[in-house]
Amino acid sequence: MPELPEVETTCRGIAPHVEGQIIRQVIIRQAQLRWRVPESLDQILSGLSVQSVSRRAKYLLFATSTGTMLVHLGMSGSLRIITTGQEAGKHDHIDFIFNDHLIMRYNDPRRFGAVLWTSGRVTDHPLLKDLGPEPLLTDFNGKLLYALSRNRKMPIKSFIMDSHIVVGVGNIYANEALFMAGILPSRQAGKISLARYQKLADCIRLILQHAIQQGGTTLRDFVNEAGNPGYFKQQLKVYGRKGLPCVSCQQALTEIRLSNRSTVFCAKCQR
Repeated sequence: MPELPEVETTCRGIAPHVEGQIIRQVIIRQAQLRWRVPESLDQILSGLSVQSVSRRAKYLLFATSTGTMLVHLGMSGSLRIITTGQEAGKHDHIDFIFNDHLIMRYNDPRRFGAVLWTSGRVTDHPLLKDLGPEPLLTDFNGKLLYALSRNRKMPIKSFIMDSHIVVGVGNIYANEALFMAGILPSRQAGKISLARYQKLADCIRLILQHAIQQGGTTLRDFVNEAGNPGYFKQQLKVYGRKGLPCVSCQQALTEIRLSNRSTVFCAKCQR
């Protein structure tokens, strides 16, 4: 599914096209997504200008003068910028048509994504208000992770994937960050030292930044706003490499299941 780097890539790609532009019409072909698309979305958005496009966790936020539209890409969704005249495909569920004849098209084959609206303060929205800090901002650091981890018996991988602890560290990037930090994914969160948490926080930030620079990781469905794939998959050190040699020590990588998620690591380099 699209994780933080993929959503950030989409945000950065979409923003220059739609910020400051007026929405002329919203065409909803399929309203039944994870949550039903508001029936009045066309009436709400038509005539409004998109003031800004930002990201919170895996949600894209389109701010206007009267409220904010929240978009989640779900398991297989994407937002693409196209020109008018391009016929909609089977899974092209929503078109946002702008005055400059551009269309922002929402595509979602599995329909696990969401397009929602709030007229209140977006940070108070039920889907956002209890989320942890953004891993790319300064309020996320090793001291925070250490403090939140005390007396926690859950595996460190599950701990950093908890969106109440820190947002956006999905399965792919949790595997990669723990390998870079040299931490065994199954180690109890409460038994990791402050120094190791400081290194892990730095590694999480570096992995996510590198993935964003490469346009995300394409595993199945993800493409950016222009329909192009991300290339971070080519730099993965452990995820998806079960049985292959570790890039550091050449020992075969091990795969286990943690919280029902594929977890690949090097038993020699990670402890």
